[in-house]
This record gives sequence, C-alpha cells and structure tokens, in this order.
Amino acid sequence: MIIYPTIELAGGHCVSLRRGRLEEPEIWHVDPIERAHDFAEAGAEWMQVTDIDAIIGEGDNRDLIQEIIRTAGIPVQVAGGIRSLTRVREWMDAGAGRVVIGTAAVINPDMLKEAAKYHPDQIVLAVDVFQGHVMSQGWKEASTFTPEAFIESFNGAPLAGVLITDIDADVGDTDATLGLISGLAGHSRTPVIASGMVRTLDDIARLKYVGNVAGAVVGRALFNRSIDLADALRVAGEPPEPAADFI
Repeated sequence: MIIYPTIELAGGHCVSLRRGRLEEPEIWHVDPIERAHDFAEAGAEWMQVTDIDAIIGEGDNRDLIQEIIRTAGIPVQVAGGIRSLTRVREWMDAGAGRVVIGTAAVINPDMLKEAAKYHPDQIVLAVDVFQGHVMSQGWKEASTFTPEAFIESFNGAPLAGVLITDIDADVGDTDATLGLISGLAGHSRTPVIASGMVRTLDDIARLKYVGNVAGAVVGRALFNRSIDLADALRVAGEPPEPAADFI
C-alpha cells in the first residue's frame, strides 16, 4: 500500500483542515519545500500537494507547488481547484505526476472523462463524502449523487485512482470511516486511495486488509507527530498477516 504524505497549502503556509472547514485552517510553522524534501528523504514513493486557496477561488499557490514538483525528487499528485482541461494540461506540463479532480467531476463529468482519455493513469477522481452525498465547491455544496453511483459512473474511465475522503472523519469514529471506504472500494474498478482516516499506525494496518484500497493520504498526523513517516511507510510495506479461515 502506498502512503501519500500530504501538504495542504493556504497563503504559502502548510495547513490542516478539520471536517473540511476551509475558513478555519490550522497553520503549521514549517517550510513547505523543506517538508516535501523530508518526505522524499524518508522514503516516500509519492506525495500529494493540495492548494486550498485554489479550492476557495482566492488566489493560488502555483509557484510554490511548481517548486515542490521541481525539487522534491518524487512524483507529486496535485489537488485543488483543477476544474478545466486547460488547468489539467498546465499541471501536466509543469511536471505533476497526477492531478486530482473533484468538483469538476460533479458539475462536468465529461470533462473528467476527457482528461482521463488524454492523460490515462494520471487523473485521480476525488470523492468527498458527507452524510451520504458527494460534496463539491470546496466541500460546501451537497450534490444529488450518492458516492456509490458517482464512482460507478466513472468505471469506464482510465483513472489512476479514486480518492475517497470522509469529511465527517474528524468526529473520531475511524471504524465508521473504515466501513465507508471499504464499502465504496467495492464499487470502483479503479484502486482506491483512502483519505481522512489515518491518525495512527493501526489505521494504516487495518486499511491493508480492505480490498481494492491501494493507498492512504496522511497529512495532519505527520505534522502533529502522532505518526512518523518512516514508521508509516514500514507498516504500509509489510505484507498483511494471513487471516484465519472460519467455517
């Protein structure tokens, strides 16, 4: 299973969000570029960078993200405010390994399918879930889609992954989040990346037993040091222990 250490950027700062609250970011006083280099030095295969300002529509952190892409030494999965084919191409031209598309997939699903057609295995579908519905517009608007139907509608597209975020996860019920991700993974023909549930190494260990889950995004837990990235990579890389057969 791949661990995606994640940097969320707002105003040039590393931040974390609680339950998708864009207006209340928790700011971490660390240099984003140095932190990206730390991720690579710890052995990460990929990392994700999310532009919170681009999601809100109030500026962006494009120059900073481009610097991370140029210097990190590992592929970067870019998320946040990517809502047109033009923006997809711009990030690909800038060297992004993948781009994540969420809101645009809700309001213009044909755009995502077109992007996946031209950039196979480089487009990640973001499925942000709150109270049984797919959210859009920076997690503020509930769509009419259930996450199951939304995921299934893209099963024919050559996606790199489906990034599932349980927006309600900060309530603390990781069992509920694991159940949500496990259930939705069964509706996807594309490997799933879990987001919004990893707080401890045990969460990573449990995710390894969920079918069709190929990765996990880890953000706040790395910044508040409740998880060490080297330990997370070790746990993710260990083969799952054999499960007992019951009759």
